[in-house]
Amino acid sequence: MLKGLGALGGLGDMAKMMKAATEMQGKLAEMQEDLARMVVVGEAGAGLVKARATAKGDVTGLDIDPSILVASEKEVVEDLILAAIHDAQGKAKARSDQEMARLAEGLGLPPGMKLPG
Repeated sequence: MLKGLGALGGLGDMAKMMKAATEMQGKLAEMQEDLARMVVVGEAGAGLVKARATAKGDVTGLDIDPSILVASEKEVVEDLILAAIHDAQGKAKARSDQEMARLAEGLGLPPGMKLPG
């Protein structure tokens, strides 16, 4: 009786694809929440300046060794702060990429395939 439906037999595959897409979307949202909770620390000046950031790249704090807070060294301190922030953001990107690759692998996606994030 259903022989004449032809292409409609593929609806089951479409339902599987939609379910998989919904599952992937949920896992991606969960990963984004996890990245917002993960903290990385960037450093500059051999640890004299440290910047904390989430794995999403949001800077959440700075630690500056008081020994470098000398008025005549203002530009050096500013450069160290920027360097620490850039280091933290680089580490955040690396951590995010690592977690996204792990998620993609868990979903059976080919290596190197980028997930939206």
